[in-house]
Amino acid sequence: MSSGGATNVPGNADTNPEYRLPTDVYPEHYELVVKTDLAANPPSYSGELIVTLDVKKDTSSLVFNMSKSLNITHTAITTSDLKSSSSVVLSESDLTYNEKNDRGTLNLSSLPGGGLKAGQKDVKVWFRFDSVLAGNMVGYYLSEGDKDEKTGEKPKYALTQFEPTAARKAFPCWDEPLLKSKYTISMIAREHETVLSNMPEVESKAWQPARNANVESALSSSYQIGSLLDASSKQSEGKTEQGAGGEWKVTKFETTPLISSYLVAYACGVFASLSSEHHSKKTGKTVPLRIFATPNLIKQAQFGLDVKKWALPVYEEIFDIPYALPKLDTLVAHDFDAGAMENWGLITGRTTAYLIDPEKSSLAARKRVADVQCHELAHMWFGDIVTMKWWDNLWLNEAFATIMGELVIPDRIWPEWKPRQSFLDTHLTRALNLDSQRSSHAIEVDCPDAGKINQIFDAISYSKGASVLRMLSGVVGEDKFLKGVSIYLKKHLYSNATTKDLWDGISESSGLDVAKIMANWTLKVGFPIINVEEQGDGKLKLTQNRFLSTGDAKPEEDETLWWVPLEVKTLSGGKSSVDHKAIMHERSTTYDVGSAEDFKLNADTIGVYRVNYSPERLAKLGKQAKSFTVEDRVGLVSDAATLARAGYGKTSGSLSLISEIAPSENEFLVWSQISGALAKLGQVWWEQPENVRNAIMKLRADVFRPMVQKLGYDNKEGDAPDVKELRACVINAAAAAEEEEVVKELRSRFDHFMKTGDDSRIPPDIQRNVFSTAIQFGGSEEWEKVLSVYHDPPNPSTKVDAMYSLCTARKDELLERTFKLLDDGEVKLQDVYIFVIGLGSNEFARRRTGDWYKKNYDKLFKDFGETYGMTYLVKGSFSYLASEKDYQDVEAFFKDKDTSAFNLAVSQTLDSIQAATQWLKRDATDVEEWLKSNKYM
Repeated sequence: MSSGGATNVPGNADTNPEYRLPTDVYPEHYELVVKTDLAANPPSYSGELIVTLDVKKDTSSLVFNMSKSLNITHTAITTSDLKSSSSVVLSESDLTYNEKNDRGTLNLSSLPGGGLKAGQKDVKVWFRFDSVLAGNMVGYYLSEGDKDEKTGEKPKYALTQFEPTAARKAFPCWDEPLLKSKYTISMIAREHETVLSNMPEVESKAWQPARNANVESALSSSYQIGSLLDASSKQSEGKTEQGAGGEWKVTKFETTPLISSYLVAYACGVFASLSSEHHSKKTGKTVPLRIFATPNLIKQAQFGLDVKKWALPVYEEIFDIPYALPKLDTLVAHDFDAGAMENWGLITGRTTAYLIDPEKSSLAARKRVADVQCHELAHMWFGDIVTMKWWDNLWLNEAFATIMGELVIPDRIWPEWKPRQSFLDTHLTRALNLDSQRSSHAIEVDCPDAGKINQIFDAISYSKGASVLRMLSGVVGEDKFLKGVSIYLKKHLYSNATTKDLWDGISESSGLDVAKIMANWTLKVGFPIINVEEQGDGKLKLTQNRFLSTGDAKPEEDETLWWVPLEVKTLSGGKSSVDHKAIMHERSTTYDVGSAEDFKLNADTIGVYRVNYSPERLAKLGKQAKSFTVEDRVGLVSDAATLARAGYGKTSGSLSLISEIAPSENEFLVWSQISGALAKLGQVWWEQPENVRNAIMKLRADVFRPMVQKLGYDNKEGDAPDVKELRACVINAAAAAEEEEVVKELRSRFDHFMKTGDDSRIPPDIQRNVFSTAIQFGGSEEWEKVLSVYHDPPNPSTKVDAMYSLCTARKDELLERTFKLLDDGEVKLQDVYIFVIGLGSNEFARRRTGDWYKKNYDKLFKDFGETYGMTYLVKGSFSYLASEKDYQDVEAFFKDKDTSAFNLAVSQTLDSIQAATQWLKRDATDVEEWLKSNKYM
């Protein structure tokens, strides 16, 4: 494969002396051999590595990344100045380790001349290392499958998760995205085990340790790399389980193209697979497609495999670039920190990300598999073949994969799912909610310390970034937008890029100064609220300010002026038109809607901002709602509810709008916004007087009851996907409001399941609602039944439904049992977040969840400190609280903790508590008066 123009060697301008590696040397090629012993006690691995180096400057040391968990036992180095058969074996004291920066330093003073010289040829460094396979979901780690019914054993296998900075936990490396290199990987495993890596297999043969190999010859031309990985190594001193013997084999894979270390991947275990093919119109070649899982799960992997086959041709057509590698595999993992990972040629991810049961899985589960697979496929171009230079441009990878994988591609394959509309609910709402907090961050966020990277894998990098790209696509036109992306990719194949490079490509295709248009959207924190003041005669005064969920932006926080596409929609004579040329880039401007009967800003909710109308205009828009599109109505409800919470209006106004829209509304996405707004009200008012809480519940029940009665509980033949989603939405909302008939019906369906084992009366789309309602209003028998589903689920999404449902218990003795699952270690690490989020959202367990987190903080920090988990755990434990005392208690708890790796989560959680507290102070009386005047009290 061509390496393109990728001699992209970093210069001093790209480095930070404290956190970035020096630029004295550049790794050109890694030859890596990994021997995996899954039968050892504990399971472990050993490896050998030869790195070929390009010496850019004179240096007396080599500085690279390594983790304290990696035991480097031997090192050696050779250069062109040494005899071809010799190398310098470095002593143990020549290697020092800096734990703060995960950095190893090799002293090269024993080399002739005291080090390396710029331009020196044939420089190779050899490492011998080993480590235990831990179950911490980072680096090269251990995963356990489900218990085999016949043997009672849980299958063990190993896989990698290197993003963002965990390759260094598996082997010594230059672990920065800019330092792209080629990798030739070999895996040593037992004969019955399958090994996988980024590239196709070249050869596989029997392996035995070499008898005469020694460290001194490790860099000689006759040495076979991996020869020192024998049974006498320190790594293999642990006992091997009985019956776990077997012959060893070594499998070599093709050399990769230039690739960043975080995208390297390999795995070892007993897997089954399904196969398909991609026939590229661009190259005429056939690319094998496979999906791997443990044998008991493979039957649920067909849809995940099919998505690859369907989506790859669409990507090749859009980007005008063929998929670059000779194969594409997916590995389904039982233990996985994030959702999925875009390793080039070997995608990995959770069971819920890739498995569905065609008969037992919900539409939501099917859509998740489609979205995740399409998202990761987008990375094969956007992230893998063209990679960000540093993590401050993480959004380049994730935002683009989000908009492509969850909007553009699904719209072309499953238009009936209405992904363009769904994007508002799944991403724009998430983005605006997080970015409205004072503790938010810019899309392009300064991230010098690699130890803090995990916390920017959030709704800003993914959802806000994708929403900003959607807005830009709407401004320039999608065809020109995608053409610009293709230009960008072609200019940086096999290399690295920055945001400016993307803007240059879209500028070339559109003729607009995209960098100027987008600068403040990506470089500044937050987004604007557009305040609309009607001055008469059709004239509007529009003013933009930064929007905060607390409604109290200070002058120094309100200095940014955004380039805002106003997208003014006007209605006249039953017809609508949109002014696409109306742009606002100053603090205030005027706009003339002329004689239009009605108007609305942000047509189809394309812009990443909120609009604040007068109460009179908002009421009129509510009455005219059916004249606007679904996207418009979603924006109206979302803006009204959010602005009321922030103090820009009264909550009574948003409740009146909902009451106006709901009776004639039939679209899922609008109902989803209504459900979210009323649920938020109930969540924040959870400790208000009982008569007020009961009135809110009655309001919610009255709003959703008619739609439940209209749709019923079972999907009907010919139901459109969004009708199924609407049915699930309103049933869930009505059940949460304890609507009497809905609760009775859901309990009846669960009772039938509990007595007969027949789940045919529990449609997959409302399964979680049925389980939750049964536990909320039932007892130990119902809890035990759901627990049995958790232990032996028919598919991964059902297991997740069972987990959340176990967290909804109201009785103390049942909550005690749910917390005990966590305390006993029965819950997989990857699922602890789910339980904590579920328990924290349950008002009967909310304070206990926070106490549990505080009590178990040291263990949680140990288990999750290197993963994305601490962010979810902090927010799940505390973000549902809503009092000043809660704010003070949470702030005090974290005050003396090292939160450097998750400080954003702590700040954002405190912001959430403060916003809820202020909303209650402001509108408690307003809500009570509205409830009384509308006969709910």
